[in-house]
Amino acid sequence: MGSYAENRKARFNYEILEKYEAGIELLGVEVKSVRGGQISLEGAFVIVRGKEAFLINANIPPYQAKNTPKDYDPLRNRKLLLTKKEIAELASDEKNKSLTIVPLSVYNKGRKIKVEIALVKGKKKFDKRRALEKRETDRSIRREMKRGE
Repeated sequence: MGSYAENRKARFNYEILEKYEAGIELLGVEVKSVRGGQISLEGAFVIVRGKEAFLINANIPPYQAKNTPKDYDPLRNRKLLLTKKEIAELASDEKNKSLTIVPLSVYNKGRKIKVEIALVKGKKKFDKRRALEKRETDRSIRREMKRGE
C-alpha cells in the first residue's frame, strides 16, 4: 500500500473518534496527478449532502497543465464512495455540531485510490500543548536510551 498524501495537521488538531475507508471519484488527469504525489489535503474536509459524501477543498493540480481542459478546477468537490450504512452514520454524527469529518490520508489499495476519512473532535489548546510535551519527552528518552547503548 503506497501512500500518496497524509494530513498531519489533522492528527495534531483533532482527536480521532472513528475512521472510515472510502473510494474517490476522480477524472483521468486527476488519477495520474495523485499517483504522481501531487495532492494536498491541507484544509480539506468532508460533507454529507443527501445520500452522498463529498471531499471539499482537496487540491489536485492537473497532471500536465498544457493538456488539461480549460474549465478544470483543482479544488472541485469530489464524490466519496461509501456504503449507505456508512453515509447514514456519518450524516447523523455530522449533525452533532462539535464533530467534523476530515481526510487523513490518500493511498492505493491494489489499483484503486482510497481516502481514509475520520470523524474527529477539535482539540483544545491545552490538549495540543500536552501532545507536544509528550512528543518532546519521548524524543529525549529515546535519545538517552541511544546514548546509553
